Amino acid sequence: MCGIVGYVGAQNATPIIIDGLQRLEYRGYDSAGVAVFQDGAIHLRRDVGKLINLRNKLHADPIGGGIGIGHTRWATHGVPAEHNAHPHISMDGEFVVVHNGIVENYLELREELQAEGVEFKSETDTEVIVQLVARFAANGAQGDITEATRKAVGYLRGAHAIVVMSKRQPDRLVAVRIGNAGGVAIGLGDGENFIASDIPAILEQTRKMIFLETRQVATVWADHYTVQSLDGAPISVVTHDIAWDPVSAAKGEFKHFMQKEIFEQARSLTDTIRGRVEFEREEIVLGDLVLTPEQARDLQRIVTVACGTSYYSGLVGKFYIENIARVNVEVDYGSEYRYRDPILNDKTAVLAITQSGETVDTLAAMEEARAKGAQLWSIVNAFGSQAMRIADGYITMNAGPEIGVASTKAFTSSIVDQYLLALYLGQQRGVLTPTQRRQHIHDLARLPDLVGRVLDNSAAVEALAHKLYHYTDFLYLGRGINYPIALEGALKLKEISYIHAEGYPAGEMKHGPIALIDEHMPVLAIALKDSVYDKMISQIEQAKARGGVVIAIATEGDTFISTKADHVIYIPEAPELLSPILAVIPLQLLAYAVAVARGADVDQPRNLAKSVTVE
Repeated sequence: MCGIVGYVGAQNATPIIIDGLQRLEYRGYDSAGVAVFQDGAIHLRRDVGKLINLRNKLHADPIGGGIGIGHTRWATHGVPAEHNAHPHISMDGEFVVVHNGIVENYLELREELQAEGVEFKSETDTEVIVQLVARFAANGAQGDITEATRKAVGYLRGAHAIVVMSKRQPDRLVAVRIGNAGGVAIGLGDGENFIASDIPAILEQTRKMIFLETRQVATVWADHYTVQSLDGAPISVVTHDIAWDPVSAAKGEFKHFMQKEIFEQARSLTDTIRGRVEFEREEIVLGDLVLTPEQARDLQRIVTVACGTSYYSGLVGKFYIENIARVNVEVDYGSEYRYRDPILNDKTAVLAITQSGETVDTLAAMEEARAKGAQLWSIVNAFGSQAMRIADGYITMNAGPEIGVASTKAFTSSIVDQYLLALYLGQQRGVLTPTQRRQHIHDLARLPDLVGRVLDNSAAVEALAHKLYHYTDFLYLGRGINYPIALEGALKLKEISYIHAEGYPAGEMKHGPIALIDEHMPVLAIALKDSVYDKMISQIEQAKARGGVVIAIATEGDTFISTKADHVIYIPEAPELLSPILAVIPLQLLAYAVAVARGADVDQPRNLAKSVTVE
């Protein structure tokens, strides 16, 4: 969870950047750094650990100037160390970069640059960006920072938020957004301008802001700015006047927290992958879940306990762990688990999934597991919560604050955490070949960009919602790994729009629910091009034969399904194991848009609370 702050103007950039990073420190705290142009050169200060360490270094060895950039980091590539902290500077000392995201093809770019004589000082993927910028500034861009940056990012795969500063043109900053690795807000001041990855970092400085969309480049001077597309076409942007109150500021350009949190998922998934995948060694590192190969091999069973949305996440995780690590998994409701005298021993791990880490039913299940001698693990979003503290090991979701009662980004982050857990167990148990591990890691690296592509289709989902919001009953169908997504989609619709919705395994439809289907009950079918595609087509045909209105979640390029379903929402093709993460996002968007169309209170639905802390 990385934070970015930039400044150009007449003031000393350093304290402005550091204060902004302080407001973003929850997004990354394994290292931090700042770069400022002073006396004809770029000066760097970086340190490991929390921001106070960088503050102390700057107090002892200050730097100051009218332009600078800063970053607080959560590691993706390379261990937390000063040489891996951002900002990163080019070999010629001419350019410096801060970055959120994952450069999926950084290894091949690094090898290419090394063959040209570039010497790298870090193990990070980010350093290839600044070295590419320097390369293009020397070859064809005539030293222009914007042109060199545009050329450089054209070589990157993945989703990115990037800010570049140059010694050659020390009067401007260049910011780029590609996909959804995090936002880029540009704050407009009087003779000074600001850049940040999130509004709170610069809200005390200005409330006039513009926001970059994907594949846009901004060049920011103290007194003006320009925005263009990646191919250089000028773009006109809208200035937003952000309210000073903390709630409105936190929402930014979004109408509701739930909407904001849906659109944060490419970034939150990047953040939950950060530091857990060692791309160069092609290994999974879960530093807070210490498990020796011997302990992993001795493991006979995992029991996942959770409530609500987290329970459905655990059902997806069951597929991951059993398929990848070959360990038997049971999934239980935390609210029911302790009432049936479960059979547990020291060869069993109990995995608790809870966004808040304070869900009373899940904590009670954990206490039951502790009393019966099981290993105790947790997947949590709230750092320092009870579920984290009492566990033997834990994995944090790194989704950032989730304010909306209906969980969205915590759901997908917890799924990815279980994918990482499955890979880690498979690695430790020796059941994954290097080739299999490499492919899984490659698939993970692509995930944030694929999620960004799904979010880019949100307008089509909103248009569909206006055709559906008047219905009072829905049936959601899925098979295999996407059956839990049918359950989750139905839950989202009912909890924020108050429409009755039921998730069901598609193969069971003919054993009862088919009696309900008529023209008044839409059927939403998750029918991706996967191992159960033909089975899902059969279910769709059965629903249509009873007069049902069918909405299909389908794979891009599948034209056949449009002849069967009344409405189709397409998502990018993805590995089957990761398809639930993509498939659930249109269901989140649909539930949100239907609820808004019905005038419901999206962020605070009736009768619900964010965290259930009483039984």
